Amino acid sequence: MLVKIIVVALLIYMIVNLFLAMRVMLKDNSPGKPMSKYIGRRVLTSVCIVLIILLALATGLIHPNPRPY
Repeated sequence: MLVKIIVVALLIYMIVNLFLAMRVMLKDNSPGKPMSKYIGRRVLTSVCIVLIILLALATGLIHPNPRPY
């Protein structure tokens, strides 16, 4: 259950960074943080999510559906 909560929290964090990058993109020349910082955070977050899912599958914390239909 804890793994699922962590994955959902990381997904929410990824969506927040998506909207922060959109806000920076829509502004004119702002002296703030560059958009690539938020996009980089999204990429790092998605890598972490994939690694957590693979580790949880390998250790048996979550089980894949044996019959996909």
